[in-house]
Amino acid sequence: MDPVTAVAAATVALLAKGALESAGQEAGRSGWSGGARLLARIRARFRGDPAAEAALDEVTRAPDDESARQVLELTLATHMRSDRAFEDEVRRMVDESVAGTGNTTQVNAAVIKNAQVFNEKVEIQGDWNIS
Repeated sequence: MDPVTAVAAATVALLAKGALESAGQEAGRSGWSGGARLLARIRARFRGDPAAEAALDEVTRAPDDESARQVLELTLATHMRSDRAFEDEVRRMVDESVAGTGNTTQVNAAVIKNAQVFNEKVEIQGDWNIS
């Protein structure tokens, strides 16, 4: 997983976690204030891009929807790749949000569950389908 994709995945995990906590009336606890700033910054960046705004709204509306999270992750990564300053700002805000919770495992677990890491050469033979 390239660094931009990893930051986008961590960002989406934080946004989904914040949306779930808001639904459970836990906003304001566990460092979500940093996540709220992150959400506001991304919302401002997406302004004027209807597809990006819809992707963000879908995750905040249905944070458990994995396909919505993947769409937002791809959209966010695209915006980050097109604007290095935005990428740096998101990266810094994610780091601050994670540090504010005092627990990095929540974000890491969300990122790791979709990542494949191989330390050696991988050989594949026969039919191979990716879903």
